[in-house]
Amino acid sequence: MNKKVLILCTGNSCRSIIAEALINAEIKGIDADSSGVKASGRVNPNAKKVLEQAGIWRDEYHSKTLDTVIDNDYDLVVTVCGHAQETCPMFPKPVKTIHVGFEDPDGKAFEAFEETFKEIKEILLPKVKEALA
Repeated sequence: MNKKVLILCTGNSCRSIIAEALINAEIKGIDADSSGVKASGRVNPNAKKVLEQAGIWRDEYHSKTLDTVIDNDYDLVVTVCGHAQETCPMFPKPVKTIHVGFEDPDGKAFEAFEETFKEIKEILLPKVKEALA
């Protein structure tokens, strides 16, 4: 049975969606979901574009609030909020949690999304594997 990971951030429109897609595409045996505390209700078009270019976009990816995943059981919760002024949420159930922060590319040029994608792939994926080993 696959392990379950929740990627948690504030808006659930960029970083957490990219992380969810990368984990689902790159790490065998792990299924990822993503959610936001103040979910924006939309996937940033540049986040979708970077995932489409990588060939890992799925139409099921969408911005979700925490209450839509709160009843799921997770083996790991990963928070990805970058700046200290952002409110990085806590998952209200007892579960292993790690924090790997990334700068929010929202409102920036497409290159910022490509950089965020690269950072998540190089930094977050190994940490998720390590945390679930």
